[in-house]
Amino acid sequence: MASLPEIEADSALARLFRQPDARAETIWFSVPGGSKLFGQGDPSDNLYVVRTGRLGAFRREEGQEAQFLGVIRPGEPAGEMALIAGIPHSADVYALRDSEIFAIPKQAFFDACDADADVMIELAKLMILRSRQTARRGPVGDPSVFGFIPVGRPGPIRPIVERLEREIAALGYQVTTIGGEAASAPTEWFSEVERTHDFVLYVAERDETAWAPFVPRQVDRLFRVGRGDRPAEASASPHGAATLQDQGLVDLILVQPAETVRPQGSEAWLDGTGAARVFHVRRGNEPDFERLARVLTGQSVGLVLSGGGARAYAHAGAIKALRERGVPIDFVGGSSMGAVVGAGLAMGWNQEEMDRRLKEAFVTTSPLDDIALPLLAMTHGVKVSERLAHHFGETQIADLWLPFFCLSSNLTTGAYQLHRRGLLRQALRATISLPGVLPPATDGQNVLVDGAVMKNFPADIMRAAMTGPIVGVDVTTARSITANDVARPSSVWRWIRSGQWRLGPPIVSLLMRTATVSTGRDLAAAREATDVLVQPDVSGIEIRDWEAYDEAVEAGYRATLAALDKLTRPLAELRRRPSLREQQAPGGHAAPFMASAHAAAE
Repeated sequence: MASLPEIEADSALARLFRQPDARAETIWFSVPGGSKLFGQGDPSDNLYVVRTGRLGAFRREEGQEAQFLGVIRPGEPAGEMALIAGIPHSADVYALRDSEIFAIPKQAFFDACDADADVMIELAKLMILRSRQTARRGPVGDPSVFGFIPVGRPGPIRPIVERLEREIAALGYQVTTIGGEAASAPTEWFSEVERTHDFVLYVAERDETAWAPFVPRQVDRLFRVGRGDRPAEASASPHGAATLQDQGLVDLILVQPAETVRPQGSEAWLDGTGAARVFHVRRGNEPDFERLARVLTGQSVGLVLSGGGARAYAHAGAIKALRERGVPIDFVGGSSMGAVVGAGLAMGWNQEEMDRRLKEAFVTTSPLDDIALPLLAMTHGVKVSERLAHHFGETQIADLWLPFFCLSSNLTTGAYQLHRRGLLRQALRATISLPGVLPPATDGQNVLVDGAVMKNFPADIMRAAMTGPIVGVDVTTARSITANDVARPSSVWRWIRSGQWRLGPPIVSLLMRTATVSTGRDLAAAREATDVLVQPDVSGIEIRDWEAYDEAVEAGYRATLAALDKLTRPLAELRRRPSLREQQAPGGHAAPFMASAHAAAE
């Protein structure tokens, strides 16, 4: 039988392979990169152990995007939970690159466990670690090998990757960039490089035709690099990248001129490449490279903002506090009014511009005073649409400086609709279309209403999209409307003369609060996905009091500072993976998902 040099000779997993019965029945075979080892729902007949290469685990749930569960590295088992539980596999497992696998039949495995109980104990420890990581809604094994290949004619891309290498090294990791000079190296050389570095960056230039096909077959995630200031070029999935493409593990980096104010044409680049995400990097702009380094190392910070009517002004205060404390914000998402505030952040508005624009759009005059005969809603929605057009223009979501998403509720399909692409103002118009208050938005034959109806605090959506820490700001849990808030005005004429009608009738509060009440289950899932949960005290602010801007901003600002003061280390490092140096230092700990002993067999 082939050997597994990474397995410690005295580990229980190594002894499993030395037992005569298990050794005799173990099968050693190769899985080409992109091939499926086993699928979700398949019977669990074998314990698999990776000898060389890497596997990726993915789970698909009906109506949702595939969730990347993590990487399985050499020396680690796959399929052990389903095997021991006697149930079908709960995930699809693919070879991310050409891999060699040991397969131990089910009965041989259990016979070996009877002979050596430590085998089961060792696997039980691993399963507990994996379960804890899954409970935190993070990947079980973070990607650490990345590839970079050109799309179109961006010019040399190695200088860009080497700049990224320096930023990763500045975060305390051992990292190296490898190009076509390694094209003739043996497989064992690549395995050794990946074993001795925290991160490996493979890069192929446009003219390296022999080396370029190798890169997609060797990496956990692939980045295609193009010039954002040039027309998009359609480019099919590179050879060897089909599985990465199918599983949403191909991203796009668009290099922008240093003076770029707003990227343009990014949607066409996404159409042409089929990439899952787009990142904009301005030449010579240090913060852009720092952001991308955080994305690769699992230290990017996601910000999730809930809906909540006028109370969502508190999000502007939360952003102010994060900026003052130097907390980077790398991904933004939200529902309803939280999405509107988050979109301003993704647009690149500084704090002064955000305050000015939000006040101009919602505070100076009510956005809901174009009262209509309530055939579809109590307002025409024209003022809201006009204000969104004025402040966000024709900006596409893909052209935002930060990756952004928002949610609307699709009444046609009965599920939430995720907006990651398309015209920003249209997505925002959908996510704030409160039923009964604003007319619904449409997307083809689909009827879209306020995202808060189905998912008001989408932190779990953010968790599926990135591996770093998440800050969630939820303004919906405070005491809300009371009987006084929905009491019929004693005099309709006095109510009109006082100007209170501009807030909308009391039924508006009732509808807004109804739409933003999260179920206990949804709220628990969202809280579970966040690393820092901020809940400003906005109970004194009426949900439709559009003039209460300063009070709400102050509440969000103070609550966020208080949450940050409780942290014992920088927020961006809350999910930081230990480097190899840190693991090898006295008292260091192994990374959460590396097996307690890297398996070996003779």
